[in-house]
Amino acid sequence: MNNYRLELCYDGTRYNGWQKLGSTGNTIQNKIETVLSRILEQPVEVSASGRTDAGVHAKMQVCSFKTDSEKSCEEILEELRKYLPADIGAINLLPAEPGFHARYNCTGKKYIYRIWTSPLPNVFERNYVYTYTDQLNVEDMRKAAEMLCGKHDFSGFTSLKKSKKSTVRTIREIAIDEYPEEIRITACGDGFLYNMVRIIVGTLIEIGNGKRPPDSIEEMLNSGVRANAGFTAPAKGLCLAEIYY
Repeated sequence: MNNYRLELCYDGTRYNGWQKLGSTGNTIQNKIETVLSRILEQPVEVSASGRTDAGVHAKMQVCSFKTDSEKSCEEILEELRKYLPADIGAINLLPAEPGFHARYNCTGKKYIYRIWTSPLPNVFERNYVYTYTDQLNVEDMRKAAEMLCGKHDFSGFTSLKKSKKSTVRTIREIAIDEYPEEIRITACGDGFLYNMVRIIVGTLIEIGNGKRPPDSIEEMLNSGVRANAGFTAPAKGLCLAEIYY
């Protein structure tokens, strides 16, 4: 069996997230597997670097899959681009080492969250930004973001109620950049828990609007209680931007 690395981008607006679900075929994984199986004339299962939630987008997602087809990467890529829906794009397809696995070999990810701060309607990007027009103290948000960086137990920053897996993650950087009508929050780390980035963003917004002080981050981390952190920011503002190996 040959192993492959597939690089994708997608608009997650109309999908129920990445992960294949028994209750619906409307997931990105299902669309990819259906088209690949058709192209290669055999069942194909793909593994991604991670699962994005319903409504979350990806500028870069990496998948791996195996097949004994003799078709070249160029042929497979051409047919993927032909048959995939317009909101899922096949960027590149490369042969991979036999042991390569998109998820297990991933060493880090970068997410970008966009907050539209202007009262002007953003009609053409409405599916890719969260509109929030209340005044935000960005310096307080940056102070709080700095406290989140490093290695911590982020059990209070995930929507998963119970997990046998470790909830310890390392955030390398959270950058908050201001633009005339937008704030962008970029988070880089070795991995993120379910809803973790969106909860971090919601928490930073509540700090920015004065609902919480910046130093409350320490208490949130120490408690490990989801209710102590901020709200879960809407999915549409979030984009998986880069994958590291």
